[in-house]
Amino acid sequence: MKVFDIFITYVSWGNSGKVRPVLILEQQDEVVYVFNITTQYENKSETVRAKYFKINDWQHAGLDKQSYVDTNTVRDIPSEIFDGKSRIGRLSAADEMRLIEFVNR
Repeated sequence: MKVFDIFITYVSWGNSGKVRPVLILEQQDEVVYVFNITTQYENKSETVRAKYFKINDWQHAGLDKQSYVDTNTVRDIPSEIFDGKSRIGRLSAADEMRLIEFVNR
């Protein structure tokens, strides 16, 4: 598992959750820090959309359709949830550089 890899995993919040793609940010011992990836963009507020990073090379990343990295919240997920079978791809080098610039602005 490396930074900028994309995995499919269960993400929970409160009493709910769903299986979704996530972007790996960092792994520390038993916790993996991720951003959610979503296809939902148009119906979000301008404030929320301002924190959504558009993945230009979404097919290269292993995604089925145009997707966005939700940089609003860093999630922590137990590392035991991840296995080699749930990795679907990774960001392209161009998207990696754009995401770093996006987050740092």
